[in-house]
Amino acid sequence: MDEVAGAIADPVRREILVMLREQRLSAGEIAERFEISRPAVSRHLRVLRNSGLVHDELVGRRRLYALDAGRFTELVEWLTPFVRPSGWEHRLDALETEVYRTRRERRARGTADQENQAKENTA
Repeated sequence: MDEVAGAIADPVRREILVMLREQRLSAGEIAERFEISRPAVSRHLRVLRNSGLVHDELVGRRRLYALDAGRFTELVEWLTPFVRPSGWEHRLDALETEVYRTRRERRARGTADQENQAKENTA
């Protein structure tokens, strides 16, 4: 988790992750989008690779970089308790609770109605 947090601490690396969210890119394609040197971009890619957030593969003569979002899981799980749900989330949770309660009550009423009907038919 610390490696992932350290890797995303830099804004250039975060921007690279955003780029790789949509498609695989070569180091050159990534470097073209920044005003920093190619060696600097390569260093950022190395940090992302070492953290496991990015993996590279050789496709022909090109080395393509791709995001491995699964590495975020542990960090997201750790951060989740710090995020307060929005007002909408509370309202949707309340709505979900009400829907389940209503369904439960209808099922219970349906079962009671069936039992009463069965008693009437046997009487």
